[in-house]
Amino acid sequence: MTVHTGPRTFGVEEELLLVDPATGAPQAASGSVIRYARRHDELFQTGGRRSKSLETELQREQLETATPVCTSLGELSEHVRTARLAAAKSAAGIGIAVAALATSPVSVRPSPTPTDRYLRMLDAYGPAAGEQLTCGCHVHVGIDSPEEGVAVLDRIRPWLPPLLALSGNSPFWQGADTGYDSWRHQVWSRWPSSGPTELFGSAAAYRATVEAMLATGALVDEGMVYFDARLSRHYPTVEVRVPDVCLDADDAVLIAAFVRALVDTAARAWRRGDPPAPMRADLMRLAMWRAGRSGLRGDLVHPCTGRAAPAGAVVDALLDHAAPALDRAGDLGAVTRLLPSLLERGNGARFQREVHTRTHDISAVVAAAADQTVAV
Repeated sequence: MTVHTGPRTFGVEEELLLVDPATGAPQAASGSVIRYARRHDELFQTGGRRSKSLETELQREQLETATPVCTSLGELSEHVRTARLAAAKSAAGIGIAVAALATSPVSVRPSPTPTDRYLRMLDAYGPAAGEQLTCGCHVHVGIDSPEEGVAVLDRIRPWLPPLLALSGNSPFWQGADTGYDSWRHQVWSRWPSSGPTELFGSAAAYRATVEAMLATGALVDEGMVYFDARLSRHYPTVEVRVPDVCLDADDAVLIAAFVRALVDTAARAWRRGDPPAPMRADLMRLAMWRAGRSGLRGDLVHPCTGRAAPAGAVVDALLDHAAPALDRAGDLGAVTRLLPSLLERGNGARFQREVHTRTHDISAVVAAAADQTVAV
């Protein structure tokens, strides 16, 4: 059995909204933004090397950015900020803005990106795909083998809902406050393959599950295996897909640090022979719903007991669980600085509601979010 040494590599993908700077309305302009970026390649240069080009997503009102593979938290932080700034500059080149919002506060009818795959999804899933304008944060962490990766998936499950609570950044939908901190999670749950999983036990069992899902004909392709956490199809990584895109770049960095620590903690537990917690997938779904509903404002489901507990106690448990791995990676100091800051000011949902309470203007929420997206 391979024993991992040194900090695990990791990276972050972020989906961003394209918006009108004046009205806050989403803009179906991803193709134009990407063409502008390709004509101005210097937007993606940092430290003498190329950072990452922008990518399209299901809807033309959004862009995806991604960091390179990183080793240190400082390196990741730099690349998250560089990617956001490059996206903002590219959008500004055609007169619009980007905002790290997990749903659009302003009412919108999304416009699909006209690729064969996306059009097949729209045909197969109807409004579940057509209304799916949501932006997430996906964290990839390096693994040594598929067997290790599946062992990690089995062991990190109870710790994923607190990540959604910390990142909650989608309270508004079609111009109204939903009462949820992450309405994105509710919208995302419409996909037939989304959500928590039962324990797999082995890489062979994971693969058999994926093959059985594909055999139902309910999925367009394997890329639609939308588990809360999964093995990447293209990279030797575990991919955690739970968080909303974070309004503050610091929060994205914090979430990534926690994910890397959770992966390393789980892998070490597997090598020791420690079994995964036997929490059922239906209870995991309730825990994720609770995190998306109230975020940091109320009770969450405690990962160790499966019972309701104050959000602060659950976050404390997350930090205690991850602390040894954070320390090994050299991230503990940064996390103990970033986490209290997030808890004091609140997540992105709280920021959005505070702006709306102050201004009574939904477009002002988007404008403030666009500024915060690229704040240093």
